[in-house]
Amino acid sequence: MTTTVALGGDTMLGRGVAERIAAYGPYGMFADEIRDVFRSADLSLVNLECCVSDRGEPWAAPGRPFHFRAPPAAADTLADLGIDCVTLANNHALDYGPEALADTLGHLARAGIRVVGAGPDVRRAREPALFDTAGGPVAVLGITDHPADFAAGEERPGVAYANLRREIPAWLTARISHLSADGLRVLLLAHWGPNMTIEPPRYIQVAARALVDAGATLIAGHSAHVFHGMSGRVLYDLGDLVDDYAVDPALRNDLGLVFHVTLTGSAISRLTACPLTLEYARTRLATGTDHAWIRDRFISACAAFGTKVVEEDGRLAVACPGPP
Repeated sequence: MTTTVALGGDTMLGRGVAERIAAYGPYGMFADEIRDVFRSADLSLVNLECCVSDRGEPWAAPGRPFHFRAPPAAADTLADLGIDCVTLANNHALDYGPEALADTLGHLARAGIRVVGAGPDVRRAREPALFDTAGGPVAVLGITDHPADFAAGEERPGVAYANLRREIPAWLTARISHLSADGLRVLLLAHWGPNMTIEPPRYIQVAARALVDAGATLIAGHSAHVFHGMSGRVLYDLGDLVDDYAVDPALRNDLGLVFHVTLTGSAISRLTACPLTLEYARTRLATGTDHAWIRDRFISACAAFGTKVVEEDGRLAVACPGPP
């Protein structure tokens, strides 16, 4: 029996995207073909890089120029896309403070969307979301390595923070190991590393190997806003899914991928990726020169890790991965 998983990267529904939702409603920001990828999977996951609320004040901290807040209707955008679970373990979950985080949890619950990576206290921020699929049980976890001031505490709302530059926390490896030993496939959504890089830093590669050794079935990273390559069970960065960001003409953060993964038991038996073009507050399938740029870039990024990618009917197929 198999389980299929759809994975999207940084999903920012605030600012210009929020204005579109307010003007035209929560639907229509994703082409039908993209909705089909998410809706056809047994489990669909994204990193929600904003809060969903109409309350709160911008987080007062030095060096934070951007604050992302989506309206309550944005939860319906995600539900319409077919998203089952989001991670809020990132550097924007508390952009408008604990009130807005609480609202986010409530609006997503109303829409039938599970949350990992953040909560009203550290215990709940670190809890997995458990899913029963036709191919067996799956556990989803979310972590972020920045910012430290968003970290949840014993009685403080926040995110599941892991300072991976310093060490891989024992609570994280123990949680992965226990879930894996209990027969669950463990999917780890990791918001890690700096923005606008074309490959993962060394410390992330070291952490990824340790987390796979602990029992992670698949690690899907994000934060760079551009996609990285795949090594073994690790997709180092999924890139962006929707936003209103300025476009870097060299790094092309307006071009991305949505991934479709097939798990057979605890093995990744198939992985494909659909190239995307991110327009302002709307995402569609890439065509022409955009598609070719994404294909060539993903093939090159994966080749750096010894991973082979071929094109099949417009999708990019990754050879079944072995150890990272």
